[in-house]
Amino acid sequence: MAQQETDQQLSAEFIVDTEDCEEREAAYRERGTARPITVVGNPVLHKECRDVTEFDDELGRLIDDMFASQRAAEGVGLAANQIGVDRKVFIYDCPDDDGVRHVGAVVNPVLDELPPERRALEEANEGCLSVPTAYANLARPDYALVRGRDAAGNPIAIEGTGYFARCLQHETDHLYGRLYIDRLSKRERKDALRQMDEGTPRYEVVPND
Repeated sequence: MAQQETDQQLSAEFIVDTEDCEEREAAYRERGTARPITVVGNPVLHKECRDVTEFDDELGRLIDDMFASQRAAEGVGLAANQIGVDRKVFIYDCPDDDGVRHVGAVVNPVLDELPPERRALEEANEGCLSVPTAYANLARPDYALVRGRDAAGNPIAIEGTGYFARCLQHETDHLYGRLYIDRLSKRERKDALRQMDEGTPRYEVVPND
């Protein structure tokens, strides 16, 4: 990583993502168009996405479509490759453990490496729109700090605990080609895929032909 980018990340400001959540989410969603969800096996989900270099109207339209797609699928977070777009962007509309709603978008996200004293693992049931109808217990740190950029290219930082921390980690993983089932044991992964095969998605998905 270049020194310039490091300096920009260090100067990132923590955003306030808990205000006017309903209005902001509705505005994104109403401008956007829901797209079908890609599922495990689709190549775009299994490789690192490309960095966003242009912070323009096209990026804005992508974020709008992602919010529309997330709402249609009844999710709490969505990465761009989950609607087939090879770009490092994720959005979220996720409550924390206190029931406080967080809404936002992160471009080119990077998770901070936590020091050992902050790596308290919390095991919880986890699912994914790209592995529909399947769930598994997975241990993740109960705190996460993500740095990236907003839709205008400004450096930002977001921190979360509990369920919201899990969301931030889950969505960042997606953009580096990793699904939550890739963190499971072989037996647990096989069971999750069996659940998926036996279930019927409640939203439109892209078939893996």
